Amino acid sequence: MMKFKIFIVVAILNTFAMQANAQEPSTPGPCVDSGGLRLICDFNGIPEDLVIVPDTGWVLASVFSREDTTALYLVDSQSKTTYSLYSPEIGDNRFDRQAYPNCPGAPDLSNIDTHGLSIRPQVGNPGIHTLYAVSHGAREAVEVFELDATADMPQISWIGCVLMPDGLDANDVSSMQDGSILVTVLMHPGDSFEDLLAGRPTGGVYRWTPGMETFTMLEGSELPGNNGIQVSADESEIFVAASGLSAVITLANTNPTRIIRRSRTLEFVPDNVVYDERGYLLTAGMRNDEPTCSIPAPISNCPRGTIAVSIHPDTMKDTIILQTPPNPNFSGATMAITPGGNEVWVGSFLHPRIAYRLLE
Repeated sequence: MMKFKIFIVVAILNTFAMQANAQEPSTPGPCVDSGGLRLICDFNGIPEDLVIVPDTGWVLASVFSREDTTALYLVDSQSKTTYSLYSPEIGDNRFDRQAYPNCPGAPDLSNIDTHGLSIRPQVGNPGIHTLYAVSHGAREAVEVFELDATADMPQISWIGCVLMPDGLDANDVSSMQDGSILVTVLMHPGDSFEDLLAGRPTGGVYRWTPGMETFTMLEGSELPGNNGIQVSADESEIFVAASGLSAVITLANTNPTRIIRRSRTLEFVPDNVVYDERGYLLTAGMRNDEPTCSIPAPISNCPRGTIAVSIHPDTMKDTIILQTPPNPNFSGATMAITPGGNEVWVGSFLHPRIAYRLLE
């Protein structure tokens, strides 16, 4: 149990250090396939979250780096080629001031890191999507983009933002059909890692609805380390990864809210949560009880095995879809996606690369 607690502390410290711009991407091993994993390494930052652009062969990646002004990457799922999608040179700004009147203007691309992502197809507008990205750096906000995937190469335009309340850092984001945005806050000011490890609530789910000035917390959504988030297909429920519980929790999408059901306690700390093509939830993380990490050490010096699971949203029963041994060339797993339904890709909060292999 003590080893598990040490792991949680180190993992969360690493996550918070990155959000606070206090840590550069760690130095991994060489970019060579190993441990049954293939790697995509052409990033100048850490691809912490990934989303599939619907009905295309493209994947979008968020990026954390103080050395790169690229805020979003585009990855070809077939060729595994990466492209800068939103940067000072690529991507434009079409501020929708009416929809986001409290946004001060376009983001400062000399000081931006993107984190959690959410993509939603626009109804009645085939091939056009709204993309939401948690941003750190010059401001804590959710940046909103319009993504046009009707051409061979998707194009993106920034259209607005919603600022986080003072003192709060968003972690992951999901969205609703009416334009409402849901975000998680991992830890509130005044809460401690000891609280999280003891299973006491430290974070919450926050909602913004068009017309509101900023986000407000859903009463009853406080969990030990609110992390990844996903709204159910019918928008009646919210799935939240609770770091301190090593579980995915189902909340009613009401205010106040309540816990409806939960997954079992997993062998890893689930991070981001997304849907696969079947409507199952996907999440991933680093193995808690890693034999090679019996002596406490910073995660960057102690690679841990990666585990990814799919979870049935109604029963919350999980199936392992990826399990790897410790790999010095890839660690810090955050989430999983299945482009084309035949591969599983995993993002990282430690290394500037994506790992993938055929889906078992």
